[in-house]
Amino acid sequence: MEEPKRRSRLRARLGACYYGVLRRLLWLKMAPSFARERPEGRLPCVQFQHATPLRRQLRGEDMKYQDNKVVNLTLAVKELDGVLIRPGETFSYWYLIGDPSRRRGFREGMVLRNGQVCAGIGGGLCQLSNLIYWMALHSPLTVVERHRHGYDVFPDSRRTQPFGSGATCAYPHADLMLRNDTDETFQLSLHVGEKDLEGAILGETPPVFRYEIVERDHEMRGEYWGGYTRHNKLFRLTYDLSGALLGEELVAENHAVMMYSPMLSPGKEEP
Repeated sequence: MEEPKRRSRLRARLGACYYGVLRRLLWLKMAPSFARERPEGRLPCVQFQHATPLRRQLRGEDMKYQDNKVVNLTLAVKELDGVLIRPGETFSYWYLIGDPSRRRGFREGMVLRNGQVCAGIGGGLCQLSNLIYWMALHSPLTVVERHRHGYDVFPDSRRTQPFGSGATCAYPHADLMLRNDTDETFQLSLHVGEKDLEGAILGETPPVFRYEIVERDHEMRGEYWGGYTRHNKLFRLTYDLSGALLGEELVAENHAVMMYSPMLSPGKEEP
């Protein structure tokens, strides 16, 4: 794996403008097929549900950024909670949330930029895109756009999901899109609780399949430029309700630069 490139602020800004224009043109083209309806009620049948902790104490981080992240998540959830994804429709994360700007009430949270952890407006919204992506993998929805994290930030001491099972996001060009290729309507249910970010994918009828995500070909490598990288593949196994395996498919291939030592002793906390 090549050494990560350090881009200047000017180049990064020009790139963001360029890809931002392309993204808005794509949105104009796809707008008629986007999911946007949010009725008052909820569909009756849970397809899959999951929750992730809102606050995580990191060494050296000001906890105000964790509190600000909760504010950012609350604002984003207001734009997504309850949205229906009807047959043939596509869910777009950023199309529905919009620009996470200071003017709209978003605050500074922690973001990863060029391999460095720093503060940025709207920081922390990757936790929501991670949650939605993980739930989508356990549903009949088709993932049509997902961006992998280029850096592996934390060791596995408290990891409950396989490495690489999230979806990074950056407004507006790094989006998360899900398409409904079935003949049934689905609905996102999201809530910012006291301790957890909670989510569920709801449907009109009880689920007829069960999904399992498994990791294969996991590897950590020492690179010629001095750092370490991590690699794996994620497969989705589909079962019927009796437990019979119906099939499997590759859903993600991940390659990331490790931001911690792979030689951590057992029980050692992340930096």
